Amino acid sequence: MLGGYIQMNLEDGEVSAFEGRFGQTALKDRFRLRRARINLTGDFAENFDFKVEGEFENSDGISSNRTDFSGTDIFINWHQFAEANVKVGQWKAPFGLEQITPDPTLIIIERSLPTGAITPERQVGVQVWGKPFTNIWPAQKDLLTYYASIFNGNGRNVTVNDNNNFMYVGRLELLPWQGKLLGQTSSLKLGADVLNSRDDKGTNISQSLNLLVNSDGSLSPFTLPGADERTAWSVDAWFNLGPFDLIGEYLQEKVNGRTVAGVPPGFADFTTNGFYVTGAYYLIPKKLQAAVRWEQLNPGQKGNDGIHSITAGLNYYIHGDDIKLMANYIHTWSDFRQANPQFGDDQFDEVIMRLQLMF
Repeated sequence: MLGGYIQMNLEDGEVSAFEGRFGQTALKDRFRLRRARINLTGDFAENFDFKVEGEFENSDGISSNRTDFSGTDIFINWHQFAEANVKVGQWKAPFGLEQITPDPTLIIIERSLPTGAITPERQVGVQVWGKPFTNIWPAQKDLLTYYASIFNGNGRNVTVNDNNNFMYVGRLELLPWQGKLLGQTSSLKLGADVLNSRDDKGTNISQSLNLLVNSDGSLSPFTLPGADERTAWSVDAWFNLGPFDLIGEYLQEKVNGRTVAGVPPGFADFTTNGFYVTGAYYLIPKKLQAAVRWEQLNPGQKGNDGIHSITAGLNYYIHGDDIKLMANYIHTWSDFRQANPQFGDDQFDEVIMRLQLMF
């Protein structure tokens, strides 16, 4: 099956300040082709499914001045046994509820800073995953889902590994409640993730969003000056009650330097943590949705380097997620710049609008 989607943004104000892009890393007002993807999905030989997807986008990474085309999800999945699928290729590592939520179904236009700074995004590797109760307890087949993965750990579309070590990622999802509550369809979903990776000098450990704290409190990509070992974990919950959704997640990552062949790491150990809480309610059933998110990231590299944001949004579903309009107002403040006023403003405001079309 051939499909895809286009997301077009208008970004005005202190653009992407909630991602730490202010001061020396500030961006200007812009129209942005946020995502433009085309994919081919299907089944073959009875027990296999696949996906091949590529993306055209106005990139902030490879080049900010041209359109970049690159692979996103490219994998083969063997699904003969629902209890133990085997997946090989490239896709999002199963770490972080907001990160693995499909882009077209997000309630807030952009993912939170904690998600972007800590989660590993797309990786190349192999994964065993499944629903262990599918056959022994069919009525509760969705009660438990597990994911156990091994990746290179260097991000997407990278053909080499930085060393002979791998990134290990695991996730458990529990659906303890699904039914009727107060006359409304309701559910409760819980999740937990773990990650371990040993990286060499030159590896970018903030592949989704920025993590390195600059001298003015803004953030940049964190390319390791020396070897490290990262250990991360997160917990999340998603409660739905009819038109109301409440979603929360806490993430933490420890980055410890390693001395390799007598060469010190060149940076101090640090622990990054953050959380977000998102609430949403349909003002008009299945058509007009109000949403709000509170988020916080503590990079853990300087005193008072926390970044906080509050987002308020409206989503208008013209034809479900296939055609929808989104508008967000984001207010962000920086603890570091508040404590060090010589660097300039410590509070920032941005408006983002998006048109999404799926086909």
